[in-house]
Amino acid sequence: MNDEQMAVIMPLIMYGGEAKSSAIEAIQSAKAGDFAKADSAIQAANEAIVKAHHAQTELLTKAANGEAVDVSIYMVHAQDHLMTGIAFVDLAKEIIALYQVIQG
Repeated sequence: MNDEQMAVIMPLIMYGGEAKSSAIEAIQSAKAGDFAKADSAIQAANEAIVKAHHAQTELLTKAANGEAVDVSIYMVHAQDHLMTGIAFVDLAKEIIALYQVIQG
């Protein structure tokens, strides 16, 4: 694992975690009835996912161009963070919608 690969992997971990945290914040805001804050947190989560996808796309482009991309435990960990972040954002949107129905 070289520094260039770690420079791509770390944003996946960082932004995936940021997306998850923002999604949780959005759920908590909706639970408290603050839907404007929930929407803002979801927007922040979506922005983090986009940033993570840019890093992921860089790796995919390298692989598509025939460059060797090592699959390491770091890479697996990074992909796990990204996918967990995406899942949390998707679920948060549904939970927020339910809170909107419940709270009228």
